[in-house]
Amino acid sequence: MSYWSSTPTKRAHILLIDDNIDELQVLLGTLRGADHRISFAFDAMQGYRRATALLPDLILLDVRMGAIDGYATCRLLKADRATARIPVIFVTASGSVEERLTGLREGAVDYILKPYEATEVLARVAIHLSLADSKRTIDTTDETEVVYVDAEGADAGSAGRDKADRVIAQAAERVLLSNLSRAPSLAEIAVRVGTHEKRLSRAFRERTGQSVFEFLREARLQQAQRLLLSSALSIDEVALEVGFSGAANFSTAFRERFDATPAAFRNARFRVAETDAAPRA
Repeated sequence: MSYWSSTPTKRAHILLIDDNIDELQVLLGTLRGADHRISFAFDAMQGYRRATALLPDLILLDVRMGAIDGYATCRLLKADRATARIPVIFVTASGSVEERLTGLREGAVDYILKPYEATEVLARVAIHLSLADSKRTIDTTDETEVVYVDAEGADAGSAGRDKADRVIAQAAERVLLSNLSRAPSLAEIAVRVGTHEKRLSRAFRERTGQSVFEFLREARLQQAQRLLLSSALSIDEVALEVGFSGAANFSTAFRERFDATPAAFRNARFRVAETDAAPRA
């Protein structure tokens, strides 16, 4: 009989990201007792910078850290190929189910609630280190890039700047695609990916050839196509599902993009399907 072991296979490097020095000291004492190597960051963007430079085995990330929160850090980490596979555990004083769900949707693997027991922290850390170690594969053709980004979004060199912009744009895409029906404003998206509107707009256009909201409009229309073909939703319901304020606006946009109204598009595809299904003479 085999038993699950939460003991990590090696001494791990853990990055702690928290703006509360007292909380960091508590975590430091807990983790050093398990002989882990520890690094620190004291705000969200410094945390992202240090993660890209150090590539730790696991990150413990506070949710609430001033103007840029832990969710923004997690979005950037998960949009960056170099750090996407690093397990992120959120640490928070909030018992809100919605806050925990938000963190999990952004890519975190777990939550630890403050105040916490040292044994719980060590157990969760050990479990996720073991899970990550079991999934880790070595791709010798994948050369990891390292980029240093400051709190305002500046970086060292044009190559670093290009990569940082790419990560910002990818993180913004994730924000938009996660909720097409209620997409946030440009200012809110910028905050959620840890940058400002001007840089976000530039980075997004350079990556996609579109503005943020041109991308959003195209994504909404592509999703509408899929729903018209694969669901029983009415056209009004499809319009609301993808974020249009009404069926008339939706029909106009759909016709401009696909040269057919939603109803005509759906009916034409159903007629094709019926013809294909008819028995041959």
